[in-house]
Amino acid sequence: MIKVVAFDAYGTVFDVYSMAKLAEAIFPGHGQAFSVMWRDRQIEYTRLVSMADPSPTGSRYYTSFWDLTIASLEYTCDRLRLHLTPQAKHDLLDAYAQLETFSDVEDTLGQLKSQGIQTAILSNGSKEMLHTVVDKNHLTDLFDQLISVDDVRHFKVMPAAYQLLLNQFACQTDEILFVSCNAWDVVGAGWFGLTTYWVNRFALPFEKIGLPPNYQAPDLKHLMTLIKSIESKKE
Repeated sequence: MIKVVAFDAYGTVFDVYSMAKLAEAIFPGHGQAFSVMWRDRQIEYTRLVSMADPSPTGSRYYTSFWDLTIASLEYTCDRLRLHLTPQAKHDLLDAYAQLETFSDVEDTLGQLKSQGIQTAILSNGSKEMLHTVVDKNHLTDLFDQLISVDDVRHFKVMPAAYQLLLNQFACQTDEILFVSCNAWDVVGAGWFGLTTYWVNRFALPFEKIGLPPNYQAPDLKHLMTLIKSIESKKE
């Protein structure tokens, strides 16, 4: 049975690509390219940090996801030759800290909680980032755990990051359903042994390496139905 549903945060629960609208207002004609590059560079920096020192005790190069978010913002502006004023930097980072949820999130979490299924976020985001954005969206009571990779000083897709779920919950890997919009995250979770659900919100092709997701859907609306189907097959 599925005992825990663990969600990735950014891109899955919280809409990182909504930043394109604000970016377009600040940098006319560059909003979409800016938001995509900012996100890509942010993830690239997490990989550099962990790959450069995969020590079990954590990377010596570890720095918080918030710091990497700032660094990737600055890099993106340099790369696109956009002038980042102090006010624009403040506005973009403030908006990132308070991202809104996708429309299907709150109802899905409510259904899970009503069925006694434990819920968690497992994120690259720092603890402060997670508490801020969850509080802002009034979701605090709908999550049992907000788990940050800060605790292991390694970013996903390092196995130590996914191990945090087993450390927090008394269950086996096949009793955790890991939900992410990021295909690379689904690959990492699948390699670790978790049951995976890919939220393919943007109708993208899946990665050409790694295990395919156990389940796939364009949104979270049918997640509860899926869990009931999984449980009925195991009975």
